[in-house]
Amino acid sequence: MNRFHAIQVFIKVAECGGFAAAARNLSMSPPAVTRAVAMLEDRLGTRLFVRTTRSVRLTQSGQRFLEDGRRILLDLEEAEEAAVGSHATPRGQLRITAPVLFGRMFVTPILGEFLDLYPQVTARAFFIDRVVNLMDEGLDVAIRIGELPDSSLIATRAGSVRQVMIASPGYLKKHGLPQQPEDLSNHKLIQSVAIGVTADWQFQKDGSPFYFRAEPRLSINTNDAVIELVAGGWGISRLLSYQVAPFLADGRIQTVLSAYEMPPSPIHVVHQEGRMVSARVRAFVDFMAERLRAAPALN
Repeated sequence: MNRFHAIQVFIKVAECGGFAAAARNLSMSPPAVTRAVAMLEDRLGTRLFVRTTRSVRLTQSGQRFLEDGRRILLDLEEAEEAAVGSHATPRGQLRITAPVLFGRMFVTPILGEFLDLYPQVTARAFFIDRVVNLMDEGLDVAIRIGELPDSSLIATRAGSVRQVMIASPGYLKKHGLPQQPEDLSNHKLIQSVAIGVTADWQFQKDGSPFYFRAEPRLSINTNDAVIELVAGGWGISRLLSYQVAPFLADGRIQTVLSAYEMPPSPIHVVHQEGRMVSARVRAFVDFMAERLRAAPALN
């Protein structure tokens, strides 16, 4: 067994959390997977896993080698792509991440179009409401909403969204329309904690940031549930404009306090920086950015 294959097996064991699961994923026998990892450990002269009857976990050396191994395989993949020319047909597996609701509403249909266009590409999509490290998670492309911190990622801007306060017409008719952020103290507030909890809701007043300390009657960890409750007339909440675009379009909810909104947040399609970018990543980033820019809800 060559070293590159042994590294692939080691990475799969680490990702699956066990030898048996990795064997099933790789269509190998469990003894073959065990031998591959043992060969790698012998060559490196160190243990990569701590094995018990109930679990398999990485040692400190294993954790370091996992990062190095992913980078080695990425370099090999890039070299193979370069060998067949810079304009090679996209092929191989594409690994993508995006926020849950954004993934369902926008990424999924665009990804389907892309796969129909390039039949030699397969894809795995991970929709999760947290920022993941592309290298650590073995991912190729991420959709990020908000300002990007300085990093080695290459970013392509694809649109923007607003943070909006929302309520149903029925709720506002019954409880009144808030005229300024301080009026929210007199309303039932629903807070989405899909990404995290923040007690301060940011607005702008006369061009300067203004913070309102929200005291929600209800906190919910999924945006879908927040939207349904607002549309049902229970209270007021704050979400991103793309998340509520269909409900705004059909009049089930409306925005409030629009004059106090912060400037829009950018949407970027990001991927890892490398000496070469694979044809499938380059094609997908361009395709996704073009489609997102054409979406009215994101511009």
